[in-house]
Amino acid sequence: MSQDWKSDVTKFPRFEGVRTFMRLPYDPEPKGVDVVILGAPFDTTATFRTGARFGPEAVRRISSLLRPAHAYHAVRPTDVLKIVDGGDIPVIPGNTLRSYGYITDVIHSWVNEGAIPITLGGDHGIALAELRALAQVHGPLALIQFDAHLDTWDEYWEEKYTHGTPFRRALEEGLLDPLRSTQIGIRGTVYDPTDIEEGRSLGFEVLTAEKVREIGLEQTIRTAIERAGSAKTFVSFDVDFLDPAYAPGTGTPEIGGFTTFEAQQLLRKLYPLDFVGFDIVEVLPAFDPTETTALAGATVAFEFLSLVASGRKGA
Repeated sequence: MSQDWKSDVTKFPRFEGVRTFMRLPYDPEPKGVDVVILGAPFDTTATFRTGARFGPEAVRRISSLLRPAHAYHAVRPTDVLKIVDGGDIPVIPGNTLRSYGYITDVIHSWVNEGAIPITLGGDHGIALAELRALAQVHGPLALIQFDAHLDTWDEYWEEKYTHGTPFRRALEEGLLDPLRSTQIGIRGTVYDPTDIEEGRSLGFEVLTAEKVREIGLEQTIRTAIERAGSAKTFVSFDVDFLDPAYAPGTGTPEIGGFTTFEAQQLLRKLYPLDFVGFDIVEVLPAFDPTETTALAGATVAFEFLSLVASGRKGA
């Protein structure tokens, strides 16, 4: 019997079975796995709405709707990859440093065994813990960040660890190579007219929402690919990259965002890169009454799976 027998909805109803991601096998042991789905239900560093701690649960629940094959990449990920759901990483609400330590340790245990993690957040602050784990194995990484916000602030309320600061901390710790990194979709109101230059001053390529629409999706993704080059690459997708019409369930929404179709088009063009990790963050079910945000998050995670499978299939 194949690994993905339970994901065949023509044989088993979608509402049946344990709520793993896409009803993949649950296996908490980091051995012999190509890709692992992990939940990081932590939102203590959110600066506005909280509740993203329930994001992994919501994404897993709606993921049972997804079918197992990707038409664009012409691949069924479970045919070429061993994929498991490793469950949720233990966290301590209110204790950021200890929770980050747990997230780093668990992800490192998988990465050290050769697995590529796809982490379901949780607020965007978890990215720092993820990058610590990945950089221990791979060294400084290229970052491709889909987001309405730079997340490179120095601090909020004299706190260094928030969901608005992870990539500045990552740079300070030598986890990222900014000259290989691209931030895509930045928009929204700012504290000062010069704020948009924050990422650029740190070395990132910053493509604002206006710039993406000016140069088009193809040139946008070409820029990110050329900049990353052969570097080990981490892709971080904050659902507020999407317009609130498509993803209302998030902590700090910004109008003027992208459609889910545009997001898919961008992600599908990333396949030449050397991926070592992904995340999808800031899904907030309490503001997602029709589960459209959770569905977007689950579909983005499946796009990630299919990118890895497509690369492995073509290797």
